[in-house]
Amino acid sequence: MEPPRNPPPRVRWSGLSDCGRVRKNNEDSFLGLRFDAHEAHLLGKLGEASLEKADLAFAVSDGMGGAMAGEFASRITVEKITRLMPPAFKQAATGLDAGCTDVLTELFAQVHRALTSLGESYEECAGMGVTLSLCWFTPGRMYFGHIGDSRIYLLPAAGGLKQISEDDTYVGWLFRNGKLNEREARTHPRKNVLQKALGAGHQFVDPQVGAVAYESGDVFVLCTDGVIDGLFDSQLADCVRAPEPADAALNPAQRLVKAALERSGRDNTTAVVIEVL
Repeated sequence: MEPPRNPPPRVRWSGLSDCGRVRKNNEDSFLGLRFDAHEAHLLGKLGEASLEKADLAFAVSDGMGGAMAGEFASRITVEKITRLMPPAFKQAATGLDAGCTDVLTELFAQVHRALTSLGESYEECAGMGVTLSLCWFTPGRMYFGHIGDSRIYLLPAAGGLKQISEDDTYVGWLFRNGKLNEREARTHPRKNVLQKALGAGHQFVDPQVGAVAYESGDVFVLCTDGVIDGLFDSQLADCVRAPEPADAALNPAQRLVKAALERSGRDNTTAVVIEVL
């Protein structure tokens, strides 16, 4: 007699993007995608789904380039992800981490080439680029790719918070090496000077890629630097896990964006929260 199989994981997500209190246009974008080997479907801002027959991907990107170029760059990035993820489904089904991380590395390279080509071909697109943080959920594992200063966090079921992505800034390097504390890093004058991005005149692409196992009760947060500008890590964790009574009726992404806008609002502000059920 076969032992009973564990039910396939389910996840619940929420996403929100806001222009902020200062900027006139929103250069951030976020994406939710459900896909198998044949097709991909865009997800709404709120939802819940099983990973039994299809994988899920979520991403945030922060465009740059002035005028409307940053906004355009974010849209191109979303379109590329939507087109490239279905062929990756079969790769994930083999269960080989190396294959999945190779897929993500190639995806980042293709986005980079597309943005670079447009930037070189059209004057209004010169300098166009994006940050990109992407989470790809398969049964039992989350594969991620990251470049720039948007962030991916894991809030384990057991408590605490871990930043999975590494900020591609000199200030981020100083913080990771213990030369700055969190408050000093947040107020450093060069905190937003990127060392890596897709497009934006960068010659090489070297994204951070990897995989983490997850379990029921874990929560993942993707956010752009507008959220980080408003919230310390402990405040971000409280918004997700222990909201104020007045905000309890809001979904997690709404709570994060609202709290960040109240404390800063100087930049576009985007958050996606994925809860493993």
